[in-house]
Amino acid sequence: MIKRSIALCMGLALCLASFAQASDDEMATIFGRSGDHSHGGYGAITLSYTTINKKDAMTIGGRGVWIIDHNFGIGMGGCGFITEPQMDLILEEEYQINGGYGGLILEPIIGAKKPIHLSFPVLIGAGGVAYSQNWQHYDYEEDEYNYENAYESSDAYFVLQPGVEVEFNMLKFFRFAVSASYRYTSNVNLAYKETTLNKPDPNIIGSKDMLRSWNFGLAMKFGKF
Repeated sequence: MIKRSIALCMGLALCLASFAQASDDEMATIFGRSGDHSHGGYGAITLSYTTINKKDAMTIGGRGVWIIDHNFGIGMGGCGFITEPQMDLILEEEYQINGGYGGLILEPIIGAKKPIHLSFPVLIGAGGVAYSQNWQHYDYEEDEYNYENAYESSDAYFVLQPGVEVEFNMLKFFRFAVSASYRYTSNVNLAYKETTLNKPDPNIIGSKDMLRSWNFGLAMKFGKF
């Protein structure tokens, strides 16, 4: 069901982008009219709320995109995430889930010249996730804080994240966007180390689909649009 929804969302985005191009004489095709190309690009800072393994989490990321004829962007992007530390009853310590992902960005843009318009960024890439413990202690001799962490388990995964953004043209070089997206990932396998188990079962940390979730956030884009 999720795969079908994602495919439908991507197909709708591309159809809408094609329709917008066909209805605007200045943007007849994605790559523009022959001999009349317009190129730009932007860098963005993104901030989103999401859930990881049914726990609240925040993602902070960035994006660099080349824009072709105002209506299609291609580039790279990614973000990192972290949950609040939670008491692990097996390890009897506070642990958290953290990681990140990134990859190729494809972004159809509809009505780019209007003050308020839509874009449909899709991220295709990979990432990593870890179950870890982080702490700090003060070194009186060095008069500074030292930070340490210990990893219980980690894994890599594939990610596909289609989304929609409502963009506001604030200035010629600055756009502000409100976004919603869905993060679909391959199964994640996190497990306790045998040497640290206080109980023989269960050995698995969280569910295999712990990273699949909605994201709601903001994006600040700076560049030539």
